[in-house]
Amino acid sequence: MTRTMETMMTAPRTTTPEGEPERLQRFLARCGVASRRHAETIIAQGRVQVNGEVVTAMGATVVSGRDVVTVDGVTVTPPNAHAYYVLHKPAGYVTTLKDPSGRPTVADLMPIEGRRLFPVGRLDRDTTGLLILTDDGELAHRLMHPRYHVDKSYVVVVRGVPGTQAFRTLEEGVDLDDGRTAPAEVELVDVAGGDATVRVVIREGRKRQVRRMFSAVGHPVVSLHRERFGPVLLGDLPEGATRPLEEDELAALRAAAGLSENEG
Repeated sequence: MTRTMETMMTAPRTTTPEGEPERLQRFLARCGVASRRHAETIIAQGRVQVNGEVVTAMGATVVSGRDVVTVDGVTVTPPNAHAYYVLHKPAGYVTTLKDPSGRPTVADLMPIEGRRLFPVGRLDRDTTGLLILTDDGELAHRLMHPRYHVDKSYVVVVRGVPGTQAFRTLEEGVDLDDGRTAPAEVELVDVAGGDATVRVVIREGRKRQVRRMFSAVGHPVVSLHRERFGPVLLGDLPEGATRPLEEDELAALRAAAGLSENEG
């Protein structure tokens, strides 16, 4: 888990100033170990040591450059700069770094060997489209947290043609087994062969949410493709390919997540 890899991004990264305390889970996220939420799980599992002592308290703080932090016995430090990529996920790949069943994963498509990138959120196995890869745990945490309302746009092909009531339900909120969804933006794009193509914009990230929403209104999903995540567009990036985020895209994404120039 070396942190001396040459950066693949030229955009500056802001960090907690050297010598100032920060919560351990945030430090681990900055180091690219995991998102901040998953870092809390790693801490609770007793896998993190600070200056040789196991730490499991969520309120623990560390000082970068002073305290020695290890995860599973490996010392971790913040990299000089984070990496940010867009991946065009093909169908048939699971959004995880390892799969016990041996299925293809997005890790097989990672652009940098030896650098621990992780996907921001998930697309299910059959869903295609835009997936953000990074080692910036703080940004990933913000992008996945419903508090920041970062929207995502999908193109959906569904069975049948949703009527006025179905569209109204989708727009106002659908009652699912884990609660009502937040209002969505829905637009009929095309009708062909008895199926409809619909563009839907949501601001949540529940498991298989779009599929469950359309199933609940009587129109099962045939295919699902994410075309946009916040201000970042997939564009004409080929399936299976990656590209680094442009500086203006990264700045817009950070702004959408509520991160100022002095936060990281």
